[in-house]
Amino acid sequence: MILLRFLALLAAIALANTASAQPLAKQLFGAQKESSQQKSAAFGSYSRGCAAGSVQLPETGPTWQAMRLSRNRNWGHPVAIDYVQDLSRIAAKQPGWNGLYIGDISQPRGGPMTSGHRSHQLGLDIDIWMLPGDNMRLSRKARENISSISLRRSNGAFVNGNWTKQHHAVLRAAAKDKRVARIFVFPGAKVEMCKNETGNRAYLRKIRPWWGHHYHFHVRLKCPRGSGGCVNQDPPPKGDGCAEAQQWVNNILNPPPPDPNAPAPKKRREYRLADLPQQCVQVLQSN
Repeated sequence: MILLRFLALLAAIALANTASAQPLAKQLFGAQKESSQQKSAAFGSYSRGCAAGSVQLPETGPTWQAMRLSRNRNWGHPVAIDYVQDLSRIAAKQPGWNGLYIGDISQPRGGPMTSGHRSHQLGLDIDIWMLPGDNMRLSRKARENISSISLRRSNGAFVNGNWTKQHHAVLRAAAKDKRVARIFVFPGAKVEMCKNETGNRAYLRKIRPWWGHHYHFHVRLKCPRGSGGCVNQDPPPKGDGCAEAQQWVNNILNPPPPDPNAPAPKKRREYRLADLPQQCVQVLQSN
């Protein structure tokens, strides 16, 4: 019995050493320069998955420009690419705007990124800059050096002077699209929209407060129809979410005392290929 336990322990150690020797998933997916030649599909969840048959958002369009081109993160599911182009045409109708500056969408085959986001793994997350897109003819160099603008004040409790009615209108249009699951923006922006919205407020449910997101807002699309391997995020709670956003603001202005019984935060584990859906192996192996 003791010998069997010893052999089992040796086998477990060998398996652990083999797993630890495997490259990280972010290294494998970050090395891909082109999408897989497969039918477009999303596999897994927004923070633990990959994307097959992604489409590259053209670097420049009539009403959009992809930013930070050196990152090669302007890839997404065809539904996401269509969404960007549709929203950009709406934004171009706003005074002072000629379109949108688009930040990260996904890597060519999705998956964990080499830096930055924990999500954006399915080609269904889109970062849209808060800087009004007034110049649709920026050079590649300019797109590496230009910065977006922050709209927050008091650590995100309020909007600052950069906030405009046009930002409200673009966010409203972004959220009203039926393809959208939710939108992340800093708490003060959500509260400001709650105060100023005079029409149908149903879309506000999709706009959720989250830390950061004052230089850009983050659009998350639903799993496209037919994507059986795609895991949708739970729908947001019922209601417009304005009271919850106000509570975020209250906690920023008057932080509650720390909970002495709160467990210590766990260090995020880096995923390896075995941690992702099985389909991701084929996504990497495809031409």
